[in-house]
Amino acid sequence: MHSAPIFHIPVGTCHTLNGRAALPRRPELGRSSSFALPSCKICARAPQNRTVPADAFTRVELVVVIVVVALLAAMLVPALRNVSNKDQMLTCNGHFKGIGTAFRLWAGDHNDLMPFQASITNGGWSELLTKTNAGQYCWTNFAIMHEVLGETPKYLACPADDRKPAANLIAKGTTNDTGNAAFKDNTTVSYFVGVTSSDLYPQSILGGDRNLGPGPVPDPNYGFSPSNGQGNDVMIDTNSLLAWSLKMHSHGNPTGAGNILLGDGSAQQVSSAVFLRNWLRNASTGTNFSGTNQPGIRLIFP
Repeated sequence: MHSAPIFHIPVGTCHTLNGRAALPRRPELGRSSSFALPSCKICARAPQNRTVPADAFTRVELVVVIVVVALLAAMLVPALRNVSNKDQMLTCNGHFKGIGTAFRLWAGDHNDLMPFQASITNGGWSELLTKTNAGQYCWTNFAIMHEVLGETPKYLACPADDRKPAANLIAKGTTNDTGNAAFKDNTTVSYFVGVTSSDLYPQSILGGDRNLGPGPVPDPNYGFSPSNGQGNDVMIDTNSLLAWSLKMHSHGNPTGAGNILLGDGSAQQVSSAVFLRNWLRNASTGTNFSGTNQPGIRLIFP
C-alpha cells in the first residue's frame, strides 16, 4: 500500500509571483498532502504603490510660490509704511487741534491773552521770553495750560517723534508737585510755540512740529530743535528758506512735510513748499527780542 506523497516546504522559504507571496500548488484531488506555511515577515507585507497625489506641489512649484510671496511682501511693505505714516500725521494733527482749543480756552480765562503774552503774576510766562534762550522754557507754555489740556500729556508728544509723552503734566516746583512731577523739561514735547502769533490774525503761526529747520534742504535730524532738550529761540524772516527735516512726518517725502497750528486754533498738514508759499509769507510778525528790532516770526523750539 502506497502512502500519499508529503510535500515539505523549508521554513523561511517563500515563493513569489509578481511581487506577492504564493502558496505551493495544491496537489491533485484525491491525494492527501501536508505542508507548512512559510514563515517570512517580509513576504507577509504586500508592497505599497507610493504614488504622488495629482494635486500636490512639486519642488519647482513650491519655489515659484515662495518667490511670488516674497515679491508681494516687498511691494506691500512700503505701502503699509506709508499708511502708518499717514495715520501718525493724522493723530498729530488731532493733537494740534486739541492744543489749539486749549490755547483759546486759556485765553478766554485770562483777558484774551495767550500764555506767552500774560505775565507770570497773571499765570503766563512772558517774562521768560526776555531770556537769551527762551527755548529752554518752551515746555512751560504747556505746563501752564495743563488744566485746559485735560491733564493729557500725550497731546504734547507726536507719535512719529523719538520723544515719548510724560507720565503726567505735573510741573516740577508747582503746588501740586508732591514728588510725582514728570513734566519738567522739553524732552517730552514735540511742538514749537510761535510767540508772535495773534488770534486776531488767523494765518499767524501759533505752533508746529519741532523738526522745522533752516535752508531749502531738509535736515537729517530735527532741524532747529536740539536733541538735548535745551530748546532753541529762533527769529525767522518771512522770506526765509525753511524745510521740515527728514524726521517725524517727512518719511516718504524727500522735501519734507509737517503740521502747523494757526492763530485761530486750526491745524494744517503742509509740505515744506506749501508752508513757505502759503503760510510763512503771510504770517503775522513781531519785533526781534534780541534788540535789533528786526521784524519776523519768533519760534520757541523745545
